[in-house]
Amino acid sequence: MSEPQLDVRAIQPRDRHPQIFGTFESLAVGGAFILVNDHDPKPLYYHFNAERAGTFGWEYLEEGPDVWRVRISRTV
Repeated sequence: MSEPQLDVRAIQPRDRHPQIFGTFESLAVGGAFILVNDHDPKPLYYHFNAERAGTFGWEYLEEGPDVWRVRISRTV
């Protein structure tokens, strides 16, 4: 089964993180989704690390220059 994708490129920047965190919270342990973005979401990684340290996985699948794809998983 393929993992769902969350393409945030068309979402207003101020609404992106709440939607991403909502998607993460809806995952079962061991679940994952693919984040699609138009820039490196490194600030999001730091946000996850500050608020959900030890509960998530982060794997770059594609690193630009136009599209970034990151597999975000729930580990706990």
